[in-house]
Amino acid sequence: MLNKKSVLITGGTGSFGKKFVETILNRYPEVKRIVIYSRDELKQFELKQKYPANQFPQLRFFIGDIRDGERLKRACEGIDVIIHAAAIKQVDTAEYNPDECIKTNVHGAQNVIDAALAANVKDVVALSTDKACAPINLYGATKLTSDKLFTAANNMKGSRDIRFSAVRYGNVMGSRGSVIPFFLGKRSEGVLPITHEEMTRFNISLQAGVDLVMFAIQNHLGGEIFIPKIPSYKITDVATAVAPECETKIVGIRPGEKLHEEMITETDSMNTIDLGKYYAILPSVSFSHKREDYLKHHNATEVPFGFKYNSGTNTEWETIETLRKKIVEFVDPDFKVAK
Repeated sequence: MLNKKSVLITGGTGSFGKKFVETILNRYPEVKRIVIYSRDELKQFELKQKYPANQFPQLRFFIGDIRDGERLKRACEGIDVIIHAAAIKQVDTAEYNPDECIKTNVHGAQNVIDAALAANVKDVVALSTDKACAPINLYGATKLTSDKLFTAANNMKGSRDIRFSAVRYGNVMGSRGSVIPFFLGKRSEGVLPITHEEMTRFNISLQAGVDLVMFAIQNHLGGEIFIPKIPSYKITDVATAVAPECETKIVGIRPGEKLHEEMITETDSMNTIDLGKYYAILPSVSFSHKREDYLKHHNATEVPFGFKYNSGTNTEWETIETLRKKIVEFVDPDFKVAK
């Protein structure tokens, strides 16, 4: 799929970008070029140490901000596939710096679209978040706007052979700032702060997120928002899995935070199809494809009337035991429960 092709990853030095690069190199040894586009020179330096130029000549490193449309267009020259992962992602940061969040997550998204159109890129997949579904915080609102920009871009491509789509998923297990590394760091204090004892979240591994993007690249018609079928966990189960010896302290839900996350609302379900391993929300307006085209292309079925996909009403759940196994597999191979 990616052999002989050139790939650009915005935000390529983040957790997703690094895993995506690793996956491409493992699965597609004949990839022509991988361009890491990001604004953090230290993170680029660190990634270069892992992939030295004399061993990985297909890797290129571009310092640049997605707010800079001209720089982005230069980076996209000769590119076949764009994965857009750059974003301001912290909920509290976005609430305190709304204009900066909008510049990156909304204006930056449009810059990616414009650069892709100008460079005759073939495939563009943008990373979204469950917080973009019925958003109650600015971060989620900007990512929903970004999703709409990317899906609508298919109606503005003219005669170009290009497809835009997005992927949406929940909390990435072990990612920076997520709950499991946070709890692991708090074990020594003997108390784990819990926002709310009823809180739930979707759970996905970094590799599963990468695989979802790979699926989108290979299978999208353009305009879909792909959503994985993944388990939920209860925050109290995470605390027990990580540190059963610790006390828990209820500290309250933070501003802009939901008790349960959503990835498909009941209203979204009117445009949602079931692909088997994934769901896909179809564009409400498409000049290129009809609903029947998507159903046939993906060999998909309609979701039931009134369907919704919510972490609190999910049918698949992590247990304390499965969480402990995944902590060892994805977060800390030396993790052990205190006796």
